[in-house]
Amino acid sequence: MERNYIDVAKSWLADSYDVETRQKVNVMLQSGDPKELEDAFYRTLEFGTGGLRGIMGVGTNRMNKYTVGMATQGLANYLKSHFASLEQVNVAIAFDSRNNSREFALITAEVLGANDIHVYLFDNLRPLPELSYTIRELGCQAGVMITASHNPKEYNGYKVFWEDGAQVTPPHDANIIAEVNKITDPSQVKFGDGTPLNISMIGAEMDEKYLKAILSLTLSPESVQRHADMKMVYTPLHGTGVRLVPTALKRVGFTNILTVAEQEISDGNFPTVMSPNPEEPSALKMAVELAEKEGADLVMATDPDSDRVGIAVRDNDGKMVLLNGNQTASLLTYYILTRWQELGKLSSKNYLVKTIVTTELLVEIAKKFGVEIYDVLTGFKYIAQIVRENEGKREFICGGEESYGFNIGEFVRDKDAVNSCKMIAECAAWAADQGMTLYQLLQKIYQEFGIFREKLLSVTLKGKDGAEQIAQLMKDFRATPPTMIGDEKVVKVIDYNKPEETGLPKSNVLRFFGEGGSVVTVRPSGTEPKIKYYFGAKGDTADAKIEMMKQQFS
Repeated sequence: MERNYIDVAKSWLADSYDVETRQKVNVMLQSGDPKELEDAFYRTLEFGTGGLRGIMGVGTNRMNKYTVGMATQGLANYLKSHFASLEQVNVAIAFDSRNNSREFALITAEVLGANDIHVYLFDNLRPLPELSYTIRELGCQAGVMITASHNPKEYNGYKVFWEDGAQVTPPHDANIIAEVNKITDPSQVKFGDGTPLNISMIGAEMDEKYLKAILSLTLSPESVQRHADMKMVYTPLHGTGVRLVPTALKRVGFTNILTVAEQEISDGNFPTVMSPNPEEPSALKMAVELAEKEGADLVMATDPDSDRVGIAVRDNDGKMVLLNGNQTASLLTYYILTRWQELGKLSSKNYLVKTIVTTELLVEIAKKFGVEIYDVLTGFKYIAQIVRENEGKREFICGGEESYGFNIGEFVRDKDAVNSCKMIAECAAWAADQGMTLYQLLQKIYQEFGIFREKLLSVTLKGKDGAEQIAQLMKDFRATPPTMIGDEKVVKVIDYNKPEETGLPKSNVLRFFGEGGSVVTVRPSGTEPKIKYYFGAKGDTADAKIEMMKQQFS
């Protein structure tokens, strides 16, 4: 039964909510926008398989101290139950530069501490991959990262990690959700009574350990030394990469790193960009302008929690062009496998991982080097799950996804833009040794393996109506799948809602395959009010095929 959002909003006028919250709710009830009131209270912000993500503000469908506290209480209850045999349960917490991130991190630490869970809390903002590293390094049972990644400024989020440093996967995700759903009122939350809690602050020492791990993966120190003065531009887009990315680049040996001063300021309003998303060209505008002014050959930009990286390089005409996540992943995979082969490191125990919507070019590259590659569902946690399953038996080299996420090595079990930035710059130095730019290296890859093109179309449908529209679209695609994609006849349909057919966990994803090798993947975003269409094509006419598919599905 659909709940009455007005009655739910009135329940937030009770004494269990603070005065400021009650005042804001009262304003919304008396004179606010009815649509805003409905969207804030028509449902409870869902604690999904990765945690929480939503717009900040008062309401059950918003990120605020109460929804964060209730989620944390549910998490605490599950941890205490699952690890009942341990004398002490430990959780690491980090946060990014978003508005309220520090406050939400402190609330999370307070609630966990009040539940007799020992907390390692970072003393200031830190990249998400460092949290993943820290969980394993300190032997924690879980971790929490307060971030909404690359979402617009009005969002924040709450990502839960397990003891292997990866975001939670079955059965723990469903079990945590079940416990969180039992917490229906703030009165059930142990917010603490002001007494000292079991919280340890961490910071610089962990930075050093994390950086040391990253630097141990360096493959071409001689190339870096020969091109140490290669000019590059980096921007953290007001986020957590501000210190560690330039430090990693300098530690490996680069000396000519320019930064966008205005975007080094940690500011959750992200004042210089529409959205702090390195997938969007506008986010890299200031960095590219600086590169043009200073004559730099490489631009790198990381999102607020530093797990994604976007890059720009100079083409054969000297113009700065943006590369997408598939192209960056292809460059890195080709470079890393080439160097592993040259260094005699490759063996039958090595493997790669990519997601189903990531370029098939990675498959062709893996074939050349005789390395197995796994295909997994969208989400880096599924890449990490393969690493966990193979731990101690096989060695993970690297893996990536089209949405600008990549990782190298097993120290971190999530996307790592700090490590990726270091490896991209290293790859550029190695390419220079071969007499090539990164752009020319990419063209060489296309010449060897063929042209692969990919495009993402995201359609935003906000609010309750939007969620219903997205659900209906997926229902319609299942009932009446397209018979053509572009100019190709559909010869195969995969519905990932049928794990018995795919061999993968159930997921609300559809894929349509054309007779000429084109593919369209449709999935609702798990973190934003969007439905996403992924288009892939290959061959000399790939660009034209992509445009036809975009027109068909837009």
